[in-house]
Amino acid sequence: MRTCIKALAALLCLAGVPAYSQGVPASMQGKDAKQFFGAAKVGSQQGAAPFGSYAKGCMAGGVQLPQTGPTWQAMRLSRNRNWGHPQLIDFVADLSAKAARLPGWPGIYVGDLSQPRGGPMLSGHRSHQLGLDADIWLMQPPRLDLSIRDRENISAISMRRANGAYVNSSWTRAQHELVKAAASDPRVARIFIFPGAKVQMCNDETGNRDWLRKVRPWWGHHYHFHVRLACPSGAAGCVDQDAPPAGDGCADAQQWVQNILNPPPPKPRDPNAPAPAPRRELTMADLPQQCVGVLQAQ
Repeated sequence: MRTCIKALAALLCLAGVPAYSQGVPASMQGKDAKQFFGAAKVGSQQGAAPFGSYAKGCMAGGVQLPQTGPTWQAMRLSRNRNWGHPQLIDFVADLSAKAARLPGWPGIYVGDLSQPRGGPMLSGHRSHQLGLDADIWLMQPPRLDLSIRDRENISAISMRRANGAYVNSSWTRAQHELVKAAASDPRVARIFIFPGAKVQMCNDETGNRDWLRKVRPWWGHHYHFHVRLACPSGAAGCVDQDAPPAGDGCADAQQWVQNILNPPPPKPRDPNAPAPAPRRELTMADLPQQCVGVLQAQ
């Protein structure tokens, strides 16, 4: 029997049928996975576990970040993206308490975490699928008693100038210390922020610079910074990214800035080359097999 099963799997593979699709119910096959994960309103009643990678996975046993805590408020509640692995929820609470010790800061505004069961989102992020990513607003919160309506309409403040080559006058040492506190947490694997901010922090840091290695320049990320936690210990189904390159990464960030200020010429394109195929949406067959169970669980 086992030999027959292996032979069938081999035939499916030769026919171009992904291995994961063999465990996907017919009702889920050929449809965008984001439809199923975007429809989930609450987390699954399972043990907390991330499955897959940050941009191709899901989350069992997700926990909802309370809408308001002692030192934070979750924003854009209509999106229902204030869910995460318990370790992420603990991290947000810890970081917000550190933020509340900054002069004039009552805490933080928290943007998107993940959907209740992780997975691909209906719009926006390609990552945030494991319950291990969090967007933290860079603006200093004026108060922490915003109504639900206020949280839908309040505008974040951009910190960039010259298309991200430099910080603007809204950037202060407090933002530096907030990002430093996040990067210094051993649970954090990476932080994404616009290039000018990374260069500014490189220029301003006079103490231990080890934390700068985790702070990576990336497009956008001038209204918020994106924190990514490493896979929790013992999470066998979770796939970590490779570690950031050695060193503080400051020279790399400076090169990003130079490319913004003096964009390199576009690479010549073969006129006979076919147009690049549009990026397709993920289906359940693209995700780890456990993700079907996450959706089907109570």
